[in-house]
Amino acid sequence: MVRRPASGKAGRLAIALLVLAVVWMLLAWGCQRQVVFPRRFLPPTPAEVGRLVEVLGGEVMTLETEAGPVEAFFHPGHGVSPREPGPAVVFAHGNGETIDVWFGALETYREMGVSVLLPEFRGYGRSAGRPSEAAIVADFERFHDLLAAREDVDSERIVYHGRSLGGAVAAVLTERRPPAALILESTFTSTAAMARRYLVPGFLIRDPLRAREAVERYDGPVLVMHGRQDTIVPPGHGEALAEAAGVQVVWLEMGHNDPPPREPYWAAIEAFLEEAGVVPASSELVR
Repeated sequence: MVRRPASGKAGRLAIALLVLAVVWMLLAWGCQRQVVFPRRFLPPTPAEVGRLVEVLGGEVMTLETEAGPVEAFFHPGHGVSPREPGPAVVFAHGNGETIDVWFGALETYREMGVSVLLPEFRGYGRSAGRPSEAAIVADFERFHDLLAAREDVDSERIVYHGRSLGGAVAAVLTERRPPAALILESTFTSTAAMARRYLVPGFLIRDPLRAREAVERYDGPVLVMHGRQDTIVPPGHGEALAEAAGVQVVWLEMGHNDPPPREPYWAAIEAFLEEAGVVPASSELVR
């Protein structure tokens, strides 16, 4: 009986592992946007939602892009007008959501006198195109400019609030259009940091969304909120973002997709906006 050299077995094993690694990297490269932007798994977005927004006193804003129209919902804050312009928040939702599920959930902002702009991600809901970091950030930049040009908005008091992936979008946007303040909720430090959990090397990431780097360069006030029970974006990401901003994390007793506990959530936001000079003190809406 002739034994095969051990070196031959080791060589074949090395080749097999190399092939598996190449296949894995090809899959990661080709499928990552379906994971980062899982829009095809979202429920249909009915066209009549836009009419409902208008009935409730809001507006549907449309941005014309090379890929087609991209929409946003705008709701004015209570008491604001061209004679008395007020602050505004640009809200960026998570990767498994659309603006339809948020336009009624941010009413407390309006009660503070803060107008709300909800831009949609390209390719989500009724908006045309395909999502990518470059496309989404470019659209948010243009929506910001439309918002800042409104007579009922004080362009010096525009705040960004992003949840999950939307927080990374908001952070990156600060480098193009610095806001008066930045709120990051359940946000990751970068797409590459999330991908490492699945053994995907950083050089393969097509949409890096380097939130931590953007936060380090942003010199305005930052609020970082994160759920202690978050298993999708681990709490360490919130800690790292807070460290980059030089602040403490506001911890919430919730998982990634749980509704936040109303009182500590809105109390933290209101106190932050007061300290940042965005809203007047002592409105006591949620305390």
